Amino acid sequence: MLNRLKYFFIAISIVSFTSCEDDFLDRTPTDAISAADALANEDNMQLIIEGMHRGLYSQSQTIFPGGNTARANNHYWVPLGDNLAGYLIHSANANNLGWRTEMQWNSHTLPTSLTCEILWYHRYNIILHANLLINGIANGNFVETPRLNNILGQAYTYRAYAYLSLVQHYGKGYLIGNPTTDQGVPLLFSSELPFTSEPRSTVQAIYDQIESDLDAAISAFENGTSRPSGGPAVKSQLNINVAHGLKARWALSKGDWATAASEAVLARQGYPLMNEEDWKSGFNTNELSEVIWGSNVIETETTFFRSYFYLASNTFNGSQIRNNPKIADRRVVDAIPSTDYRKDVFIIDAPNTNFSAANNQGGLDATTGLPRDPNYANNLDGYNERRAEINATYGITNRFNQHPYMHFKLKNKNPGSIDPDDVIYMRSSEMYLIEAEARAMMNDIPGAQAALRPLGEERDSAYDVTVYNTQQSLMDHIKFQRRVELWGEGFGYTDKIRWDEGIDHAANGGSGASQVLYQNAYQVDRPSVNDDWIFKIPQAEINANPNITPSDQN
Repeated sequence: MLNRLKYFFIAISIVSFTSCEDDFLDRTPTDAISAADALANEDNMQLIIEGMHRGLYSQSQTIFPGGNTARANNHYWVPLGDNLAGYLIHSANANNLGWRTEMQWNSHTLPTSLTCEILWYHRYNIILHANLLINGIANGNFVETPRLNNILGQAYTYRAYAYLSLVQHYGKGYLIGNPTTDQGVPLLFSSELPFTSEPRSTVQAIYDQIESDLDAAISAFENGTSRPSGGPAVKSQLNINVAHGLKARWALSKGDWATAASEAVLARQGYPLMNEEDWKSGFNTNELSEVIWGSNVIETETTFFRSYFYLASNTFNGSQIRNNPKIADRRVVDAIPSTDYRKDVFIIDAPNTNFSAANNQGGLDATTGLPRDPNYANNLDGYNERRAEINATYGITNRFNQHPYMHFKLKNKNPGSIDPDDVIYMRSSEMYLIEAEARAMMNDIPGAQAALRPLGEERDSAYDVTVYNTQQSLMDHIKFQRRVELWGEGFGYTDKIRWDEGIDHAANGGSGASQVLYQNAYQVDRPSVNDDWIFKIPQAEINANPNITPSDQN
């Protein structure tokens, strides 16, 4: 932390000031940007917020020295949750950006891995900049204005977001451990050199800090300017709904069911559920009505082959996708009712066109020239016709391999391209599901049913929530709904930790994953008995931080 943070402020300031207000750079040399300049007025403080927004999706080497082009921050961290959980299933052996290594659980379990290191430093760099604003406003001689409160609210929300991400990855799950004694992550409150952190605080201490920050954020937002309406860019700005949504996530992860339910209701106000057309449009823009918060990825700062959709969308024109179409767990897809339009984005009968497919059923037989896919045995015409139909429907070509149960939930606005698209972090659907889970855990059956009903009836024309009339049946159904509704959006990792569920690709007929490809990650014990769910503290941090020793390693 110490070595990386020392230079970060200058790096992010160059990025943010260059892209937001060129005349600031004309007045201030890039090697002389200081905290005093950043805190000189509200305009400059807002530029720091803009830099934080862009830092969420920029390639990490633009954020701090020693960053790596293979990690474009949330482009990588968002789908990583479903990659680790076995939800975003690989159909072939491709390892661009270490994506296969992640899937096989051979990255986050190593203290020297790029993922452990970059995620740690990215989140702490968010905290550093939040601290700069929080401390500067607290210690400065500023007149309180609605705009200043909005900036303060965003800073507190960012800090809470970063700490929640850190403690959920580098600490044991709150509900499955002993949070008062389990080690979490260091608290960092400084915004000036030498950026010295505290030793690792307990999971409970980190959760307490998150609560304090979110309460402060909500209070500031209540007295601040509202987020403007408009296009996708405005939803990059954090607002009171984002703070309530993060508090709902925080409360759900710690079993504070009443708070989770009430905060989820507040978070989704003003963000109506999408209809079928919008739900099937590709999840590529903040303009969707449900989007509470997301990064608006501007074209001049695109990450190209480092993007979320390069790793997860079957329409992105990159080798990770063309060679390795991503598929969904067939046990989940098969369970989706035919009356539920979400089933349509999972192509059960897509032909297996990849000779290198992990299940050895792809391509054409070298001897007979017929499909090896048993769904198209002796039916070359049907195989070719279905492939052409899928290509035409989703804007791809024969350069893209296909595979049964491949998805088209995440789609580029411009299919078959490498154009940048937005990265969605929070939707109102998630908030309905949080409320439903929280009420089910309180054994409030009518309340949980009422929370599920709007979402279920929008998605499924035959939906009847009353059939789920016990706590167990409700929880089973809520888990199913989360797996369908939020598939590909990165919630699998934290969901499984909260539910204390392992990974078993072999159970109940199998997920469709290959044991040869998935290796030890084909079956993984539940988090309460397997500490491999906890990310390793970066070795570089242990080497640099005098307050963290080898004995602190997870």
